[in-house]
Amino acid sequence: MTTHDTERGLRLSAADAELVLRPDQGGRIASLRVGGAELLRQGARLGSFVMAPWCGRTGFGLFRNGDTIHQLPADAGPHALHGTVRDRRWRIARADATGAALFCDLTDPWPYPGRVTQTVQLAEDGASVTLMLGVETYGASFPAQAGWHPWFTRVLTPGGRGAELSFAADWQEERGEDHLPTGRRVAPLPGPWDDCFGMADGVAVTLTWPGELELTVTSRSPWVVIYDETADAVCVEPQSGPPNGLNTHPRLVTPLEPLEISTTWAWRRLS
Repeated sequence: MTTHDTERGLRLSAADAELVLRPDQGGRIASLRVGGAELLRQGARLGSFVMAPWCGRTGFGLFRNGDTIHQLPADAGPHALHGTVRDRRWRIARADATGAALFCDLTDPWPYPGRVTQTVQLAEDGASVTLMLGVETYGASFPAQAGWHPWFTRVLTPGGRGAELSFAADWQEERGEDHLPTGRRVAPLPGPWDDCFGMADGVAVTLTWPGELELTVTSRSPWVVIYDETADAVCVEPQSGPPNGLNTHPRLVTPLEPLEISTTWAWRRLS
């Protein structure tokens, strides 16, 4: 049975998996527990939040749409970070025991009216969750990006070993001193990372807590940001384009063609 209140959020469950959504906190996934173990780092702006209508850093808060240049608030040094909807209250379109759909309207400081929709669906066997995002316009076309920023916990259970990452990228976006991609693709470098990788056949990244759980993040999108520079979390962020992509890889949202992206997180026990 689905439960929802302002203190605990919207709770979904299937088999031994339980997921909590917080529409009042940017529509983020506040908790994902499997067999009682919490997979996401806890905190008011952690868990897994939605990035839209851009992902990562937009350089100096500036982007162009046709002949018009727009200025976004620079909230990450000189850059604009992670979109606008992670700090908004979302509305529930539907919800049942294993799935939900939420939406949030795009308003100021984003200069174009539109809507972001997120659907979350736990598999009936409790072994995966599929997330989908859509960005649509209410009028004029505009460039946009969408993706997720999950903070997976570094250690799954007390005394457990730290999470290990495994992936095979076709390239890495070279990162400049300003933390923006330079536009040059290089061979993947060893971590630690705060970097964007390209996977031509779609994102596939495995996170393993040795002896406990294996989780694989997949998406048809070729772009993923890996961030593992903190001691207590690892981020695997599937997204529709690279950081600063509003400027370098613009994907136009039109009245006839919304932006859509999905990701599936599948897990299995190792003990």
